[in-house]
Amino acid sequence: MPGDYDSLAEVYDWIVPEAVATPDGSAAALAPYLDDLAPGARVLDCAAGTGTLAVGLARSGFEVVATDASAGMVERTRALAARHGADLDVRECRWEDLPAHGFAPFDAVLCVGNSLPHAPGRDARRAALGAMAAALAPGGLLVLTTRNWELVRGSGGGLQVFDHVVVRDGRPGVVMYSWWVADDWDDRHEFDVAVALIGDGGAVTTHGERLPFWPFRHEALGEDLVAAGLEPDSSTYDDAVDRYLVTARRPRGT
Repeated sequence: MPGDYDSLAEVYDWIVPEAVATPDGSAAALAPYLDDLAPGARVLDCAAGTGTLAVGLARSGFEVVATDASAGMVERTRALAARHGADLDVRECRWEDLPAHGFAPFDAVLCVGNSLPHAPGRDARRAALGAMAAALAPGGLLVLTTRNWELVRGSGGGLQVFDHVVVRDGRPGVVMYSWWVADDWDDRHEFDVAVALIGDGGAVTTHGERLPFWPFRHEALGEDLVAAGLEPDSSTYDDAVDRYLVTARRPRGT
C-alpha cells in the first residue's frame, strides 16, 4: 500500500474525529456493527493506524490482531497497547502479505479510517479485498469505512483548513488538507495533509506528508466486494454524507 503514513504517525491522532480519538470511543463507535460476534471472537484490524480501535476492541474482550503497512503506526499501536495493558498481536504487514502470516481465520476483518483508497487502482483494490476475504472464516464479517469520493471529486479539490484547533493530550494543533483531483476516476490522485502543533510561546512545529490515492464510486466498491468473493451486506452511503461504512460477509461454505 503506497502512502505509508510514517511521517504522520506522531500526529495522526490530530486528524481523527474526537469521538474515536480514544480506544474506548473508537470501539464504542463500531460496536453496533459487531453485535453478532461472540465474546473472545477473533478480529483483524488490517489498517490499524495508531491502534485506538484495535486496543479498544482488545479491552472489550476480543482476540485482536492489528496490522498496518507503516512501521511508525505499528510502533504507536504497540506503545498504546502497553499503556492500556491490552493484549494483542501487532504486526507490520501490507494487505497483499496477509496470507503469508498464516493467521487462523478471523470472525471479523476491519479496514476503517479511509485506508482502502491507497490501493493503487481497481486491480490492487480488489486484490486487497481478496486478501481480507481470505482471512475471514466462512460467514465472517468485513467492516470497511471510506470517504464519499463523489463529494471529494465534485468539490474540485483544493485547500481545506480545519475551522477549529484540535487538542490531543493537552497539545493544540491546526490540521490542513489539500486535495489534488485528477481528471479521471482511475488516475492517481494526491492528498497533502499537515498538522501544525502549537507549542509554548506560540512556536509551531509542522508534520506533513503527500499521499497518493485512487478514489472509487460507491457502486464500484460494491462490485469490488463481489469480485473479491464477498457478499455485500449493508451500507450507510448517502449522497450528502462525507464518509460511509459498508459491511460484507464471506459466504458460508467457501
